Amino acid sequence: MKVGILTGGGDCPGLNAVIRAAGRRVMTREGEVVGVLEGWKGLVEGLFTPLG
Repeated sequence: MKVGILTGGGDCPGLNAVIRAAGRRVMTREGEVVGVLEGWKGLVEGLFTPLG
């Protein structure tokens, strides 16, 4: 399973905790966490980078 997390770019309370929890959950299930480069454009064009 490959999971990417795309945020709106601004800070919000708890965002780091949510990203960390999601990443840990995916990796304990032998999944892969990826970062999406260049926002929505990167999501559409497949511009990902491995995290973790």
